Formats: sequence, structure tokens, C-alpha cells
Amino acid sequence: MKTVQVTASWKKDLQVEAKARKHTVIIDQPPTDEGPNPMEYLLFSLGGCMGTVASIISRQERLNLRGFSVELEADFDPDYLFGRTTEGRAGYQEIRAKVHIDADMTDEEKQIYLGKIDSRCPISDNCLNCTPIKFTLV
Repeated sequence: MKTVQVTASWKKDLQVEAKARKHTVIIDQPPTDEGPNPMEYLLFSLGGCMGTVASIISRQERLNLRGFSVELEADFDPDYLFGRTTEGRAGYQEIRAKVHIDADMTDEEKQIYLGKIDSRCPISDNCLNCTPIKFTLV
């Protein structure tokens, strides 16, 4: 097992600074809009993870992968987030991924490759399965 650690600290308005290892990112919303919002970071994570896993599998299977990209979009109800409704849920209702694979593969082979990517991607796994979150007040 490997443990991943991130800290996130509110800075001002709707802005949060998050740190992982030696990296710092700003999470923000309009009107200051100094960084992507949390929902966008989730999609960044999914796309980044898919690309990383695509590379790992292509190396392991000695595939001639020339390119891999993902266009991600998803819908959520901001009324739930802002407390204007209790109907529905806060998270994405669906995440849609358009995957572009540039490799010498048939469409069927690309579909199998994509299935392997999805099954080994930790972010996809966390989105598809209910990973418990344990909160501790300190």
C-alpha cells in the first residue's frame, strides 16, 4: 500500500491552497477565479490518470502509442451546492469521456485497451466505487 497526502487550506473568499509533495495549486471560483474549481480538478485528475495509465499499459504491452487524449465533461446541480435544494445530490450526475487513441489498432483493439485503462485507473475506480471518507475533527 502507498499513502498519498494532500493538505488544503482556505485562504480567502472561495479560494483554497492545496499542497501535495512539493507542488502547490490554487482552487478558486469566480469572481477572483485564480485557479480551477474543485469540480474541474476532479476531471483533471481523471484525465491525467487515464493518460498515465495509458502510457504504462502501452509500455508494458509494447504498443506503438503515438497519442492519447481525453475530452471530459460532466453535469452537476449547483442549487444543491448552494443549499437552494435538498433534492438530488451534490456531485456529478454523469461524467462523459471522449477518448482519442492514436495507435495502430483496430477499433475493437482500442476498445479493449480503453477497458484496461479504465479498470486500472485509480481515479476512475474512486468515481465508480463508493470509497469511504473518514472525517476526524482535530
